[in-house]
Amino acid sequence: MAVCALLGAAVMAAVDEIVFHQILAWHHFFDRSTPAVGLLSDGLLHTAELLGLVAGFVLYADLRRRRALAPTHAWAGLFLGLGGFQLFDGIVDHKVLRIHQVRYGVDTILPYDLAWNAAGLVLLAIGVALAVRARRRTPADAAGA
Repeated sequence: MAVCALLGAAVMAAVDEIVFHQILAWHHFFDRSTPAVGLLSDGLLHTAELLGLVAGFVLYADLRRRRALAPTHAWAGLFLGLGGFQLFDGIVDHKVLRIHQVRYGVDTILPYDLAWNAAGLVLLAIGVALAVRARRRTPADAAGA
């Protein structure tokens, strides 16, 4: 579950960085300085996300090689990682640390914050439901046997 949670967090970081930082240009990872620092912070986030993906896939491949991959636990971990990253970003980065907001140049940020955090909660809830389901399965069932 932990390996796929790492993958989920890295995938969500990639989606955030590619869609919201690059394509929509709504914000940078760190917006409390110059545009150059914002761009540098995006590059560092991208580096961390790629390292997470590489490490996660190496660990995932090792689990498969050892026939230790439990698919139900893997899906739970993926969704927990997706939702955990999204919610952490929405609460800690956006509100507690205020390193950036979801979007700038709008009259009110509240709908964006609500949508951002609601998406994280939905993904996290799916992960929790899958984790509960995975825990109820027998070890033989969880291993895909």
